[in-house]
Amino acid sequence: MARTQGARPRRVRLWRWRRNPLRRRSDLVEAWLTLATLVLALLVGAFAGLAAAGVVDRSLEDRRERTRPVTAVLVEDARDALPAPVAEDGDGGVWAKVRWTAPDGTARTGRAEVEPGSRAGTEATVWNDTAGRLVSAPPEGAEAGFQIVMAGVTVTVATGGLVLLGGWLVRSRLQWRRLAEWEAEWRRVEPSWRKRMTG
Repeated sequence: MARTQGARPRRVRLWRWRRNPLRRRSDLVEAWLTLATLVLALLVGAFAGLAAAGVVDRSLEDRRERTRPVTAVLVEDARDALPAPVAEDGDGGVWAKVRWTAPDGTARTGRAEVEPGSRAGTEATVWNDTAGRLVSAPPEGAEAGFQIVMAGVTVTVATGGLVLLGGWLVRSRLQWRRLAEWEAEWRRVEPSWRKRMTG
């Protein structure tokens, strides 16, 4: 005997927006809440991301203004120095003792990253802050752009995610409330159904 298959239920899209006797007020509130959450997540996330990118850009610009390249002289042979930590750009330098002149005219010494194999007396470029202390070179070009973009993207995703999480929590609260309403209605209707079934 051939098995007949019933018609597959048709999925009704955007049913919360359509007028129907089964739609409750909470369904419409949930639909508006979902839409508002998505729009807010996009707008607030984008605004926060752009603001964060701007802050990082200004911070890097300020750092570039407060640092300057200075010519230093190696005090020791670089071949005896310790290797520098592996940098993102893969310079492969070593830490060696160098001497330079600070903006106030005093001679300073410290350790800076230099080319491996450099001999004592070789000149190297180091970076100083306004007080004449050794600092790392400020990021420029692609490296600076990468930091700015990553800051913007990270803050955008984090902020948008927080807005979505807040919307989800409110929506969960609405669902619990709707289930409680259904339970209360069923308690009112169920006795009359029981009478009908037994009568």
